[in-house]
Amino acid sequence: MLQIENLTYRIGPRVLLDEASASIPAGHCVGLVGRNGTGKTTLLRLITNEIEADGGSITIPPRWRIGVTSQEAPEGRGSLVDSVLAADTELTDLETEAETATDPERISYIYERLGEKEAHSAPSRAARILAGLGFDEEAQQRTLGEFSGGWRMRVMLASLLFTKPDLLLLDEPTNHLDLEAALWLEDYLRRYDGTILIVSHDRGLLNRVSREILHLENSTLTLYQGGYDQFEATRRMRLEQNERAREKQDLQRAHIQSFVDRFRYKASKARQAQSRLKMLERMEPIAEHSEGGRVTFNFPDPVPQLSPPLFSVLNATVGYDDKAVLSNLSIRLDEDDRVALLGANGNGKSTLMRLLAGRLKQMSGTLTTAPKLRVGYFAQHQTEELDMNATPVIELGRRLPEDKDVQLRSQLGRFGFSQQRADTKISNLSGGEKARLLFALMTCDKPHILLLDEPTNHLDVDSRQALIQAINSFAGAVVIVSHDPHVIELTADRFWLVADGSVVPFDGDMDAYRSLLLAGVKKTRKSATAKIEEIIPAAPPPAPVDKREQRKKAAEQREALAPLRKQVQRMEKNIAKFQTEKAEIEAKMADPDLYDGDSAKLVDLQKDLGWVAGQIAETEEVWLGLQRELEEASAAAG
Repeated sequence: MLQIENLTYRIGPRVLLDEASASIPAGHCVGLVGRNGTGKTTLLRLITNEIEADGGSITIPPRWRIGVTSQEAPEGRGSLVDSVLAADTELTDLETEAETATDPERISYIYERLGEKEAHSAPSRAARILAGLGFDEEAQQRTLGEFSGGWRMRVMLASLLFTKPDLLLLDEPTNHLDLEAALWLEDYLRRYDGTILIVSHDRGLLNRVSREILHLENSTLTLYQGGYDQFEATRRMRLEQNERAREKQDLQRAHIQSFVDRFRYKASKARQAQSRLKMLERMEPIAEHSEGGRVTFNFPDPVPQLSPPLFSVLNATVGYDDKAVLSNLSIRLDEDDRVALLGANGNGKSTLMRLLAGRLKQMSGTLTTAPKLRVGYFAQHQTEELDMNATPVIELGRRLPEDKDVQLRSQLGRFGFSQQRADTKISNLSGGEKARLLFALMTCDKPHILLLDEPTNHLDVDSRQALIQAINSFAGAVVIVSHDPHVIELTADRFWLVADGSVVPFDGDMDAYRSLLLAGVKKTRKSATAKIEEIIPAAPPPAPVDKREQRKKAAEQREALAPLRKQVQRMEKNIAKFQTEKAEIEAKMADPDLYDGDSAKLVDLQKDLGWVAGQIAETEEVWLGLQRELEEASAAAG
């Protein structure tokens, strides 16, 4: 068991951990969560004795071996397999000593220990882990120096998993992985028989792998049973109970204080007043919960709307320096499309995104875009293109030189930038803030298509949820690449599989794709297609259709459904407006002073609350009817 007792740690005047305690059972996988900057990585460093606590203790069984992810990419001249094998230093030392040992007892111990460590299967185990993390047989024989930093971080992770520590400490292990490797890692961790403490913002990973969630908030640790969704529900219920208790206590305090103020100097009531003052002193205050600046995203709707298709490619070849990456490419994007690109890194997803963004021209074939089409492109490498000495408002002003300061700040405000943070040097922004600045920059001209290439790196769970909501509220088309399956599942309704130089539709869902990957299918179009047909029964071949006529009918169907969609969106906005009004009224009714004053004001507020609650109920009923009508019309349209 990992036992944390009364742990305290400070950085200058700031307290990250204040007498925090928690117990993590042996063999459990626990997700460590909390807002960025609360001290999750610091806790891992305290567990490994990399830094020393100011108070308290951390107790770990003496025979446990600890393994932790590194922030540095490994170096070396050996092959990838050799690098992973060398990570288990005991195994390497035993194999070396076995060649020279002469003492019979020592030789016996060496071979007994080699058997316990399954030395005979070590190379194959190393190869399997590397393969799961995206390295094929040829790549495993190449040297570390031939790979970029991101790929070498995968080798670091492979080396850590190979050593099979008793306590595995993982800090954002999926950050350098693509979706395919992330899904493999998820399956590997589910079957791991040691103890795992994992820091991650991937709620899908935390739901499927973690047995408990350890929440770091307000310098304390709280252990919740179950995955992330259960933790969130339990915590929300606890916060609601605390809020109700706090409001009740505040009313009680106000009532007692009112009695004291009225009678403390009246001789007949003085003793009772003093008794109530002591009662006030004994009441332990219940702190008001604050989310600490919850992040919201808001992608502006494209203006003007364009006729479909927004983007189409026919029989195109795309690549670099006359070398084709994707061939026979035929795709189409309409304004209501939500497409996720699937496929391992290196298969051409980024190449396709660059083509859609207009940053790469096709080598052959036909490419057509709607007149006045604007495309917003997000990629993590764009952070390097930012002027680190500028502020967000200055950087945005360079993109929109004709906009006034208030308009620039309004655009930044869509992505959670306060006035202070908008005037902060970009070099001093966090990784999450830089990502949000990229969102603000890419949408400043109200694009019709959003291209999102790994948009969730550096975003915490709440920010990812805000991103999901923003994507689903956006009125244009979206193409997304992400290693977070939860984000893909909640934003995409179509999948394109990018593999072996081609782009083909994938008609299954994320569960089907996960099954495809874990089945160990070779990354060829032929075998992938065959495996897909195993998982998803093939439909009978469709009758030949005039594609021009088909597109015309699809456009007519979208046009016919557009008014209904707008009605649904209008109802959703009305519901949000009424809910805001309801929250404002409830906030006023929580004021203790209201109950000591004129009761007419309280009656008016209660009437307003009843009216707004009725409006919410009526609007939701209309919305449900419209939503049902839209779904039925969409199904009828095919």
